[in-house]
Amino acid sequence: MFIGEYNHNLDEKGRLAVPVKFRNDLKRGAVVTRGLDGCLFLYAVDEWKILAGKLSSLPISQSNTRAFSRLMLAGAMDVQIDKQGRIILPDYLRKYAGLKKKVVIGGLYNRLEVWDEETWIKYKKKTEKESGDIAEKLGELGV
Repeated sequence: MFIGEYNHNLDEKGRLAVPVKFRNDLKRGAVVTRGLDGCLFLYAVDEWKILAGKLSSLPISQSNTRAFSRLMLAGAMDVQIDKQGRIILPDYLRKYAGLKKKVVIGGLYNRLEVWDEETWIKYKKKTEKESGDIAEKLGELGV
């Protein structure tokens, strides 16, 4: 289970240190892809297979499902953790998420999210202001 918020630096080669507590969960391999809201999603390979299976079973006759599948699957890249506990984020994904030097890694149960620090701060402030409305909508869903 991935939880928590961690600040890290991206080096000039696009390498990012994975928080120590998550390295064991990702040692068999991981997949990084375009996320939503301006971040990247990082999945352990087993979790990725579950998600990819669900995406591949969506009807290709619907434009929204094709678009979402393309976003997630065509943008995906296998990554391995090196001896220093780092992964290399491909250039096209760093550009997609606007990653600069300072990044935030957030644990969201079955995935990690990788955010540019400035983007994360703005997103978090906005979400915190709207937390009452968000909670109310989740209540309608039974959460």
